[in-house]
Amino acid sequence: MVKGIIDRFEGKFAVVEIEGKTKDFPKSIFPKSATVGDVVEINGEKVKVLKEETEKLRREIEDLMNDVWED
Repeated sequence: MVKGIIDRFEGKFAVVEIEGKTKDFPKSIFPKSATVGDVVEINGEKVKVLKEETEKLRREIEDLMNDVWED
């Protein structure tokens, strides 16, 4: 089992960032609702979107962006 973040979709592949490196997985094993930026858990041919972790990550990124753009 590995945990990563969907970086992008390229044709029939989902490119997932895992510990700073990217790896291609068949797009067909991902839920249709999966989107770029989702935190996912990959266990063989099963992929689960970790909604709570995805939201936490999005909030952290939003906070960082707000800090950068503050006057």
